[in-house]
Formats: sequence, structure tokens, C-alpha cells
Amino acid sequence: MAMHSDNETASELTTKTFMDAMIRIGLIAFLAILCFRVFSPFVAILLGGLILSIIFYPLHQRLAKRLGGRQGRASILLVVVGCVLLGVPLWMLGSSSASHIHHVHTAFENDELIVMQPDPRVAEWPLIGEKFYRAWSDAVTNLPRFVERYREQIREITRWALSTAGNAFGSLFMFLGTLILAGIMMAWGKPGSNAMQRVLCRVAGPVKGAELWDLSVATVRSVAAGVLGVAFIQALLFGIGFILAGVPAAGVLALIVLLICILQLPAVIVAVPVIIYVWSAGDGSVLVNIFYTLYFLFAGLCDNVLKPLLLGRGVDAPMPVILMGALGGMISGGFIGLFLGAILLAIGYQVFMDWVEDAEDRRAADPA
Repeated sequence: MAMHSDNETASELTTKTFMDAMIRIGLIAFLAILCFRVFSPFVAILLGGLILSIIFYPLHQRLAKRLGGRQGRASILLVVVGCVLLGVPLWMLGSSSASHIHHVHTAFENDELIVMQPDPRVAEWPLIGEKFYRAWSDAVTNLPRFVERYREQIREITRWALSTAGNAFGSLFMFLGTLILAGIMMAWGKPGSNAMQRVLCRVAGPVKGAELWDLSVATVRSVAAGVLGVAFIQALLFGIGFILAGVPAAGVLALIVLLICILQLPAVIVAVPVIIYVWSAGDGSVLVNIFYTLYFLFAGLCDNVLKPLLLGRGVDAPMPVILMGALGGMISGGFIGLFLGAILLAIGYQVFMDWVEDAEDRRAADPA
């Protein structure tokens, strides 16, 4: 009888302990969900600031060393220089583009749109030249009929262009805010790095946590060099070529090349039409046109050499793993996903390989 009473007491204690644990877990989960909902509007800008601070932190440390170890002044100087070098040109380009698009949209709505006569050489463009020249000529000779015929399509295009311009301004302010936040993070870089290491050490252990933190930092800088760095190099090469070849809107085309390369699309998409323009509308000789053709092909294909050299450098993970993580993350999460995808896939690769090596070590230690 006493044994039966002890079993009932043990069962009641187990039930109470289980219920107590479930209530605590439920409250913790509820608190975590509420915290995430409060924190979610700031996730993108915080992650963007963290990524930028990791990328520019070595430069920040060198600058702080020259300023006598003043971390705050180095951060302010980097943020100001970044805003001037990136923010001002983007603001001017965006403002000019938005103003031009708004002017065209207003002229179209008021039936005041004026179309210039097309160059006859437009008809010599491959594939689309003749049709495009005919449509353009129709717009010049009888613009009201042309506008009436394609009114809905033109209205949709202009609305899309205005919406794109508005989104561009929003992205510009988002980037400036991210840059300012990155400056604050760099000013407190060492305490922040120690805090992140403590979190990872709590999750993965003192040794593995530090390794995962180093892997994450190296992956971010590797993606910045292998994706953004290569994209900037290609855009610079194309921009120089556009200016030398006399291609119209060279700056805008170079910016388009930069965006295409960041999206990991082949820059030949821009190189081929430019080569066609050089041969059909350029004023150079055959030898000069051959030089520009080879130059643009080289600029469009140089990423095949630069990416294997820069992407994955200093990272304890193969280059294809980093590249697949960057591409997959960018497709699913945009610009920030470009870095997060590479980090997650690199960490996943490391964890998986550690598991494989641990099993092999156990088999070697116990041959039986």
C-alpha cells in the first residue's frame, strides 16, 4: 500500500513538473513572438548596418589608428565620406530621373508630348531595328493617333516608371540610414563583437562558437569582395569604355551594369547591344571597332576569372558553396539575403562536415 502511495506521489510530482515546464516554455515562446513582432520592422536596417560594419571595420580600424584611437571620430568620418561619395551622386541621378519621368508623364497626360525624328541608322539595328524605326516614325508623323493607339500601354509604363523612381528614393534613404547605423556599430565594434561571440559560444560551445563567428565575418567580407567588388570593377571598366567609345548615357549604362552584376546576371547583356551600336552608329574605323569589341567582351567576361580568385578567399568553405548561398539568398531575400544566404550555407556546410568527421574519428578510435 505504501509503495502504491509513493508511485502516486511520484506521478503527481512528475505531472506538476511537466505542467510547470510547459507553462514556462509557453510563456517564453509567447514573449519571443512578441519581441520578434516589435523587432521585425527594424530587422532589415539592422542586418544591413551589421553587414556594412563588418565590411568596413578593417578600414575603420586603420582610420581610427591614424586619429589616435578615436573610434567615434573614425566612424563619423567614414559615414560622412560614404554619404558624399555615394549618397550625393545617387540623389542627383534619382532626382534628375524622377524629374524627367514626371515631365514626360505630365506632357503625355496633357497631350503635349513632342517626339524627335529618329536617326535613319536606327533601322539598321539587328532584329528590331526596322520595326522600331517604323513605330518611331509613326509617332513623329501622327503623334495623337500613336498615343491613342497605345494609350493604355504608355500609361502603364509611365506609372511603373514613377513608382520605380519613388522606390528608388525610398531605397536611397534606407541605405543612408543603414550607413549611419553601421557607423554607430563600428564605433562600438569590439564590445559588439565580444557580445556576439558570447552568444555563439553559449549556443555552440566556447571553441565552436568562436569559429562560427570568425566564419561569419570572413564570409561577409568574401561575398563583398567576390560579388560587390567584382561588380564595381566591371561597372568601372564598362564606364571607361562607354566614355571612350562615345556611347550615349555612359553613366546610366555603367550603373545598369553595376546592378546587373550585383544580381549575378551576365554583363554581356549590356556588352552585346553596345558592340552593335559601336559597329552601326560609331564613327571609328574597323580597327577601332575591333578594339572596342574585344574590350567590352573582356569587361563582360572578366568576372569568370575574378570571382574564383576573390569569392571564398579566407573562408573555410568551398567557393561553390559560398556562391550558391549568395545567389539563393539574393533570390529569396534581396540584397541582405546575398550575405545571409552565404553565411547560412557556410555554417551549414561546416556543421555537416564536423558531423561527418566526428563519425569518422569514432570509427577510427573503435575499429571493432
